[in-house]
Amino acid sequence: QLVESGGGLVQPGGSLRLSCAASGFGLDYDVIGWFRQAPGKEREGVSCISKSTGLKNYADSVKGRFTIPRDNAKNTVDLQIDNLKPEDSGTYFCAAANWCALTPNRYFSWGQGTQVTVSS
Repeated sequence: QLVESGGGLVQPGGSLRLSCAASGFGLDYDVIGWFRQAPGKEREGVSCISKSTGLKNYADSVKGRFTIPRDNAKNTVDLQIDNLKPEDSGTYFCAAANWCALTPNRYFSWGQGTQVTVSS
């Protein structure tokens, strides 16, 4: 089971740190990916990380503002979001896979999501 936390209401320019905790299952996976979905839009991959290699991948739209911190417990993956913009608003999901790609169909287990709203 994957559980996201850390979402909330933040002003433009602010920061948030989202967390994805994996617990209570024998799911075999190597990658945790972060996705977001705004109302009426498709789910968009923003970042992923491989547990075994440490490889990270970021969507061009978030590079320089979104970071998966280096020191994470293997069962928790954070997403640090800085300089938030209104267009970053949406529901953020984490998901498990065995390949660090930003396409949702690579992922086979999803959390319920955490809401991020960027507004003044």
